[in-house]
Amino acid sequence: MSPTSYQAAPPRNQEPTLGHAANSGKRNPDTPLEPRAPAVVQPTIAAMPTDPPINVLLIGGGGREHALARAIARSPRLGTLHITHAANPGIAALGTPVDVPVNARELYRLQQYADANDIGLVVIGPEDPLAQGFADALAKRGDGRPRSVFGPTRDAARLEADKSYAKHLIRAASIPTAEGRSFDNPDAAIEFLSTRDEPYVVKASGLAKGKGVIVPESVEQAVEAARSIMVDRAFGDAGSRIIVEERLTGTEVSVLALCDGHNILTLPPCQDHKRLRDADAGPNTGGMGAFCPSSTLDADTLEDIERDVLVPIIDALRREDVEYRGVLYAGLMLTHGGPKVLEFNVRFGDPECQPLMARLESDAIELMLATATGRLDQIEVTFSDQHAVTVVLASAGYPESPRTGDEITGIEEAESMPGVTVDLAGVRDHNGTLVTAGGRVLAVTALGPSMSAARELAYEAAGKIQFEGAQMRTDIAAHAAATAG
Repeated sequence: MSPTSYQAAPPRNQEPTLGHAANSGKRNPDTPLEPRAPAVVQPTIAAMPTDPPINVLLIGGGGREHALARAIARSPRLGTLHITHAANPGIAALGTPVDVPVNARELYRLQQYADANDIGLVVIGPEDPLAQGFADALAKRGDGRPRSVFGPTRDAARLEADKSYAKHLIRAASIPTAEGRSFDNPDAAIEFLSTRDEPYVVKASGLAKGKGVIVPESVEQAVEAARSIMVDRAFGDAGSRIIVEERLTGTEVSVLALCDGHNILTLPPCQDHKRLRDADAGPNTGGMGAFCPSSTLDADTLEDIERDVLVPIIDALRREDVEYRGVLYAGLMLTHGGPKVLEFNVRFGDPECQPLMARLESDAIELMLATATGRLDQIEVTFSDQHAVTVVLASAGYPESPRTGDEITGIEEAESMPGVTVDLAGVRDHNGTLVTAGGRVLAVTALGPSMSAARELAYEAAGKIQFEGAQMRTDIAAHAAATAG
């Protein structure tokens, strides 16, 4: 896979030009989709024997970060992996815990720790520390030398942390999206929604742990959603402002890319399942499963998304004097009128990260360093030709009121199966026993030569893991497997 390079942001009314670093010709959409994959398989990024080891600080403690920790631990460049969330037993098994507080008020403590332990690369997984400016604070050592950070700055992270701001940028860049309005007055929002003929989607403008989007089935439910978010503060301060949008219909897909300030590397497309129950029923969640690669996007559509969505939003940020370096996640709806943006995120999706990292064959540290230092055009990236399916097991009561403290068994048995990994999220070690400690407890990922094989293995492994009240969808990747034949 080779990146797309783009020029400096053009004047507002001029379309940006794309230049491909390699393989600029369009491919046959009937061939298996690996975005930007050259016709001849390129070598995996590999550390040279002369490359010095590098100490890495991983910030975050969920299933996404467990998957990232696994990928980092495979790198021959790794010196010591330092971790901020040792309460996650999966991550704790792979790294050295930091011994200072990790919060926005005491960021200087983490800066001092990074200097004292010669941290050369910081990897920031979740959206909260990105929105709080962790990348900005850790980008320089105490002596003034730069430090590589994989993750965007605070200003760039507004693309996810402030949906009203993101909507403004999307409109300014003429990126296809749903029609909508923002409100910071609950009475005005309720009055607007009450007069609609169809229910609008209601979104908390701030960060809400992936749960701030409500898709009502009626106008009455839309009004209640606005009241719940703005008056009852169901999502806290994240709901002080809301976005109301027309409801788009079509197929929802996720396109993730790495951006280094000058180049965009589009990753293999993933598809996740947001609703709690089979057949996309029940409330929205942070994600109940995912698979990769998704065949929903053909090569031509993916090129259209790069041209009409990814490049314009990066250029729009540059017009705001913001350089974007890190993961750019575009949540899209494939409508009859073409792809339209639902949201942007500024980090790997969870659970999309799990199948991506399971398929990554390249050196994760080299890839992250290239992203952080503007060198994506100098590398080639390879992913396994196997398919990956991830199934999430959630706790009783999720997403409204997750129950904790239930004993978990069967993880070792599941992970003993070839091609299976289990990434821990809401799990804690209680006196030697693993117990539930959050909503989405863990994610089971399986690799297989086909989507059907990967799916069958993922569910076989997931079936070996038990805890009271476990919730699991049984149709993750079912359609993809069926249509693949």
